[in-house]
This record gives sequence, structure tokens and C-alpha cells, in this order.
Amino acid sequence: MAADAGASWGRNDRLAALTVALAVTVSVFDGVMINATLPTIAARLDAEPAEAIWVVNAYQLAAALVLLPLGKAADIYGHKRIYLGSIALFGAASLGSALAPDLPTLAACRFVQGCGGAGIMGITNAMLRFVYPPERFGRGVALNSMLVAMALAAGPPLASLVASLVSWRLLFVFNLPIVVLLLAIGYRVLPTGRRDAHRYDAVSALLSMATFGLILLSVDTGSHTGDVILPAALAAGGLVTGALLLRRQRGVAQPLLPVDLLRIRLFGMSVATLFAASAAQLIAYVVLPFLFQHDLGLTQVETGLLFLPWPVALAAAAGFSGRLGDRVEIGWFCALGLAIFAAGLVLLAMLEPGASFADIGWRMALCGLGYGLFQPPSSRTLLNAAPLARLGSASVMGATARVMGQATGAALAALLFRLMPADGRTAALYAAAALAALGVLLSLSRGPQPLTARSTG
Repeated sequence: MAADAGASWGRNDRLAALTVALAVTVSVFDGVMINATLPTIAARLDAEPAEAIWVVNAYQLAAALVLLPLGKAADIYGHKRIYLGSIALFGAASLGSALAPDLPTLAACRFVQGCGGAGIMGITNAMLRFVYPPERFGRGVALNSMLVAMALAAGPPLASLVASLVSWRLLFVFNLPIVVLLLAIGYRVLPTGRRDAHRYDAVSALLSMATFGLILLSVDTGSHTGDVILPAALAAGGLVTGALLLRRQRGVAQPLLPVDLLRIRLFGMSVATLFAASAAQLIAYVVLPFLFQHDLGLTQVETGLLFLPWPVALAAAAGFSGRLGDRVEIGWFCALGLAIFAAGLVLLAMLEPGASFADIGWRMALCGLGYGLFQPPSSRTLLNAAPLARLGSASVMGATARVMGQATGAALAALLFRLMPADGRTAALYAAAALAALGVLLSLSRGPQPLTARSTG
């Protein structure tokens, strides 16, 4: 049976681990392919760059809306059930995206796909804790990080080749057979996980969706239109629903929005660090394809190939950082990674027209190296900082921080594109570097904690 039931590490456990790794890899693969081909999609659908970013924003908005409600549903109704349902929804929306006739339809399908992706990403870390026994958990997280990095490596060049030679629509079709395979295997081998005896609070779920939805719509509306009144009204509405949510959850043992976990210093600072780092990474992944093609005059295929050094370096660094155990203090180690990441972003922003592939490639590798040093130990620390009984909430809280950071990064990139049509791409990279530098400070504030955090029970 599964690792959470105390059984030995057998064939079904390995298949379950492979299923979780493949599911999160597919969701990451999908995102990086779309980011790399965004200029091509914009051209094919006759959209401006700031408008095309809605293809990314819609996904991030949906993920932010449903992450917490899905995480709580997984705690109550079973992680396996919600996880497989999310995979199925992701596949159905992939088919809709492949058939989308225009940008609004594509953005709508990506919104639905974001709901499925949120279930995959938000529950993955909890599933890892159920699939792997405690002595294998660290290696499981590192393995997942390396597989994700491999998806990041293969995504841009493959997507660029397909979009150039065939059609960007085929990128979404790739997901379908894998989704069918995941559903067939996952149904047989995935562990059910623990189930909470509490009732599902639908009112809190709706308030949570309203809070994150209104706040992100406020940011997105302001970045795309330049209006002030509507974004301010949306933000005010989000603050009101957020206050109502916190009031409703007061005194609840396991609230939907687990702000009580933020009182654990290590957990709270890890969430804040992840938010800043995710915003910086998403800005870079959205902006760089436009920088390479519009400012440096490179082709779609050349752009895809130039993305390759980033995830290759990330995979190497992630494997190294995942094996360090408790020999290095987490705050300093993650801060070093983010500092290297920030330096790489600044160097990319300083690229001049006519830069060689080598000039661009080593800068991309530097970014990947930095983020790879940061990502696995930071994820492990965030999970291990929370009590085991709150694992589902902790996992989703981390995913929410990541998605909110990515959504904020996408909105900031769109704002700079709109305000600075000629120099917005360079300005966005400097903004990403500033966010990574903020992550350095937040990581150091976590204190002298080892990479292998305390055991939770």
C-alpha cells in the first residue's frame, strides 16, 4: 500500500511517486511552453503584448482563487480524490485551449486550466509526504525539483520548434495522453492520505475566492488599463471580504486560510520569501521571450534554445542543494541562491543588441543556478516548519504564496509594458532583480535553521 500507511517502500509506492512527479511536471511544462511562445501566440491571435499576458494572468488568477478551497477540500474529502479531479480538469481545459479561436476564449480556457493546475500544484507537496516515508522525503522533494527542472529545460526549445514548424495549438494537445495515463495509474496506486473530520465551510471558501479574486483583479486591472477608481474599488472589496473571512474563522481549529501558521516564524518568513522569489521568476519568464525577439532580433527557435541553460543549471543546483542535509543553515543558503539569481537578472537586463549566444547563455545559467540553490531547501523548510496535522494547509499556503507571487509578477510586467513600450522589458527585469533581492533579506530573517528542519508530529 502507500507510505502513509506504514507499509514498506514497494512497487505501488514507486508508481505513486512517479505519478505525482509526472503530474507536477506536466503542469510546469505547460506553463513554461506558453510563456516561451507568448510572442508567437500574440502575433497569431493579433494581440498586443500587454493583452497577451492575460493568457498567463488568467491561469494565475484561477489558481489563486481555488488553491485554498481545494486544499481544504483535500483535507476533508481525501487528497487522492481532489488530486485526480484536478488532473482531469487540467486535461479538459487543455483541449479547450487547443481549439480556442481567439485570445478571450484562450484566456477563458486557461482560467479553467488554472483551476486544475492549482489542485495539482497545491496538493503535490502533501501527496509527497503521504507517498514517501520520512527517511525518503527529502530525496523525494529533490527528485521532484529535478524533474520539474527537466521540464523547464525541455519546454522552451520544444515549444519554440512546434510553434514555428506546426502550430502553438499542438502544445496543449501534448497534455492529453499524459493526463489519461495519470488518471489510469493514479486511481490504482495513489494513497488516499488523511481525512479531516470537520465539515467543509462553503461560506469561507466563497469569501476566500472573493478576497483573492478581487485583489488580483485590482492589480491586473490597474496594470492593463491605468484606471484608478475601478482597481481601488476592487481592492477595497477584497479587503472587506478578507476581513469577513478572518472574522468567520476566528477560533476555528483548522481554518481555511491558515494565518495562524504564519505565527511560526520559520514558516511565515518562508512563505514571504517564496512570494518574492516567485514574482521575480515569473517576470523573467514572461519578459525574456519578448526581450530576445523584439529587442535582440532573435527567432522563436533561437529564443527557445536560449532558455535551455536556465533549467539545466537549475536541475544541477537543485540536486546539489537537495543532498546537503543539515550541513548548511537554511537562511544563508537560500539567501545565497537568491542573490545569485538577482545578479543574473541584472546582467540580462544589461544585454546590448548584438549580444552573442554565449553572452546570453551564461547569464541564463546564472539565474538557473541561483534559483536551483534556493528552491528545494526552501520548500522542505516550509513544509517541515508546520505541524504534521496541518500538512494540507501548509502545502496549500506555500502554493498560494507562489501563485500570488507569480500573478503579481505578471501584472507588474504588464504594467511596465504599458507604461514603457520601448523600455518596459528591461525595466521589468530590474524589478525582478529587486524582488529577488527582497527575498534575500526575507530569507536571512528566517534565522539559523538547518536545511533538515525539525521533525513534526
